[in-house]
Order: sequence, then C-alpha cells, then structure tokens
Amino acid sequence: MSSPVTTSANPSNATQFGMGSARAFERAKHVVPGGSMRSATWFAPHPPYAARGEGCWIEDIDGHRILDCANNFFSLIHGHAFPPAVEALRDVIGRGTAFGLPTEYETALAEAIRDRAPRCEHVRFCNSGTEAVMFAVKAARGLTGRPAIAKMEGAYHGAYDHLEVSLGSGPANWDGPGGDPAAVVYDRGTPPGVASDVVVLPYADPERCAAILEREGPRLAGVVLDTLTSKAGMVPPPQGTLDAIRDACRRYGIMLICDEVIGFRLAHAGAHTVFGLEPDLIALGKIIGGGLPVGAVAGPADRMAVFDHTHGAPAVAHGGTFSANPLTMVAGLVTLEAFDKPAVDRLNRLGDTLRARIHAGFAAAGIAAQMTGYGSLFRLHLTSAPITDYRSCYPDALAKTAIPKIHLAMLDRGILLTPNCSGSLSTPMGAAEIDLIATALVEETTRVLAS
Repeated sequence: MSSPVTTSANPSNATQFGMGSARAFERAKHVVPGGSMRSATWFAPHPPYAARGEGCWIEDIDGHRILDCANNFFSLIHGHAFPPAVEALRDVIGRGTAFGLPTEYETALAEAIRDRAPRCEHVRFCNSGTEAVMFAVKAARGLTGRPAIAKMEGAYHGAYDHLEVSLGSGPANWDGPGGDPAAVVYDRGTPPGVASDVVVLPYADPERCAAILEREGPRLAGVVLDTLTSKAGMVPPPQGTLDAIRDACRRYGIMLICDEVIGFRLAHAGAHTVFGLEPDLIALGKIIGGGLPVGAVAGPADRMAVFDHTHGAPAVAHGGTFSANPLTMVAGLVTLEAFDKPAVDRLNRLGDTLRARIHAGFAAAGIAAQMTGYGSLFRLHLTSAPITDYRSCYPDALAKTAIPKIHLAMLDRGILLTPNCSGSLSTPMGAAEIDLIATALVEETTRVLAS
C-alpha cells in the first residue's frame, strides 16, 4: 500500500483527501438516501471512500493511507484481508457460495466456538448481530412464555424495535414514573405498544435495578446485557448490578441474554467469563465471521432446544437464506483459530497500554478528558467526571461540538475512529501503532478543546 498521506490538522478540511471521494459521494446521493448505505459510516461533509485494506491500514480511492481503528465497527479482529481467511475463501468459493442444504463448514465453526466457550454448547448461525440478539429474545420468550424483556438504559443491541427502546432518550424524556428510566421508542415508525413490553434498567444503580427487577420480574422473558456497551460509556457494570440481575433471573426464571456481538473479543471464552456470568443465551457476531456478514445465537443445549425442528414445528422458528453460508463459515473458522488465547491476551495488553498512554497525556496537558474501555476496545470522553453509565457519558454542549471535530482531526492525521471517537485494536497492530494513536489523540483533543 502507499505511504501515509495526510493534510494539515484542520477539521474543516479533514475529509478532503481528494476529489475522488467527493465525486463518489455526489454520485451515491442520486441512488442512496443520504448518500450512504449506513448512517453509522456517514459524517459531514462526507467520509473518504475505501478502495482496499491490508492489515490495520485502509487505502481510500484517492490513494491515501488510513490507520483503521474502527475495523468496520469492531468486526475485523485481524484487520483487512487476513491472509488465512483470504486463502480459505479462495479454496471454497469455486465450490459454491450458498446451498439449500447444510454443509460441514457450519459444524466446524460451531465446534470451534463451543471448544473455546463451553457455555456455547449449541450454536445457530444467522447473518448479523441484530438478528442474533433478536433471535435470542425470541428464544427467551419461547422458553418462558412471557412477552417482556429488560435492557440497560442507552444500550445498543441492533435494529430490532424492542431492543432500540431507550437508545436515543435524553434528559427531556429519560425519567419515567418514580424516576425509573423511561421506555422511550427510538424510530418514528415504532409502534407505541413496543415500549410496554420493555423494562429499562439503570446500569450503575444496583439498588434501583434490583427494585425494578423485583417489581417487573414475573413478566420478564429475558434480561439483555452487554457488559461493555459503548452507548453506556464503554465501562463494565458494577458488581451490584450483576448481582441484582443474577438474583432476579434465578428467582423468576428469567433468561439472561449476554450480547457479545462485540464483547466476545474480550476473552478467549467470551466476555461472560470475565464477569463470572452464566448466561442462558449468548448473541455473537462481528469477529466470528472473519470479515463477512454473520451472527449467532448460542447457549446450553437445553436452552437452544427451543430451536430444534426435528420433532415437528419448533417452539421458535429460526432460518435465513444465507445463514451459515460456506464463505462466512470458513473465514470465521480460520479467524477464530488465529485469535487464540495468547493473541487475545496480547491485544488486551496493547489496549491497556493505549489507555494508560492517553490518560498520562491528558494529565500532562491538564485537560478534562478520559479514555474508557476494556481489553482491545476504547472510547473518548470529554470530562474528568466518572463515567459510569449512559447518563454520565451523555454528551453535553461541549462534547456535541468537540467530538465531531476530534474525529475529523484524527482522520486528517490518517487515523479512523468511529464518529463518537471510540475504537478497537486489531492483531496487526503493535507498539508503533499504539504510539501513533495515543500521540495524535492527545494532541488533537488538546488542540480542539483549546480552540
């Protein structure tokens, strides 16, 4: 790939790497609402358009090189064009890309997931993280016969209506009766009745969480929990919250659903092992597909039997035309094989080093900012106050203005973060990349806050 090319650190100029991306965006606007297939990948005035990737670097269509810390929203654990995945895809693609029959490829990937995460005893594949959490919720309803679910305030779990509740709530509407978090629908087209079947829990208030679960427990099919959700600050929940969830699930027969679509990368056997959880169902995605579309629902065999179709109609129907397609299965298998325990531990140590370097830089610069995260995940916050949950990281007027400027300034330095200035590391990264990220982020945050 070409050598890094950057312009001056000027946020107003940050995305203007060349005219190719500007022309590509103008062309897209004629056939795509908003000019982008994913709102998450768009930022003003327009993003650069990718041409190719190799390892932890992207090259845009104007030939500029960008260090990728977004990794397609944390899905590329080995970066781009991971050679074993590319070779596996070459080997299988000529044999057919999808069949109306099962293949042994799907069994091999399911076995690999089970072998590293024994709680994932049985696995059913789908095509996205959204589908994975949605099917886990449907399974919980099928297992319990109850309609309602509980989720943490502000937590993102994909685009299923019930799981979007409270995703965009703010100070004007986030308090319900008695000060409990309100169930606020997200999209204009969401039926208002959806909110009645969603109980919203406070991430960092164990006593209130326990009280809500005590009151609502008998009608709950499941509690959906991501132990490091970015929208809730990318911080782990307090032990008291975990204890309250455990107790309620045990007392009322509620299914604990761990959303590890992102968090599976945090430990060799998954995030639930970090926090001592024994979920009934686990939603997987992102890294298990080796860079291709993927999702999965997994769990103990007795829970997953809700999907068993061999004795007539299953309790919960589950299908998908491209679920468990051979390309995703072979790419996912070699990707997980290479992300073994030493690789997980090394990447987590790099994440610790990055966060420590950035904290030290902020302290030396005397600016009120911090970096949260765990393992290979990180997120910037423009406050020195403790970040504990969705409300404590809700952007104030300063953050709403400054975070987009920092994001663009980092891109101008040749480093891609997600638009809210979160990111992830990939295995091709090492000390040199950590130095690039930490130095640029401290400098650009300091400069933007001083302007």
